[in-house]
Amino acid sequence: VQLVESGGGLVQPGGSLRLSCAASGFTFSSYDMFWYRQAPGKERELVARITSSGGITNYADSVSSRFTISRDNAKNTVYMQMNSLNPEDTDVYYCSSRSMCHDYWGHGTRVTVSS
Repeated sequence: VQLVESGGGLVQPGGSLRLSCAASGFTFSSYDMFWYRQAPGKERELVARITSSGGITNYADSVSSRFTISRDNAKNTVYMQMNSLNPEDTDVYYCSSRSMCHDYWGHGTRVTVSS
C-alpha cells in the first residue's frame, strides 16, 4: 500500500496550492479519504474528508470556505485545492485512508505560507 502526497511548497499569504495524493495497493474507490495536517509539537488535525463516491465532503471549520477536497477514482487520486492560504495553514499535510479494517498514511507534503 502506498499513499504519495505531492504539491506542497512555499506560497505567499493569499496564495493557492493544490495537493495530490496518489494511492496504490488497495481498492481506492471503496474507501473514504482524508487530509490531515500537523505542525511540530501539535496534534494531527483532520482537515477534510471525502466519501468513497465523492458525494459527501466535510471540512474543519478553519478551512471550510477556502479548501476543497475532491477525488478521481479512475486515477486513484485525491486532491485538495487550498485557496486564500494564511500563515496558520503552515503544516505538513498527510493523506490517509482509514476504515474499520485499515489505517493507511502517506509521508506528508510540507506547506509553508510566508511572505
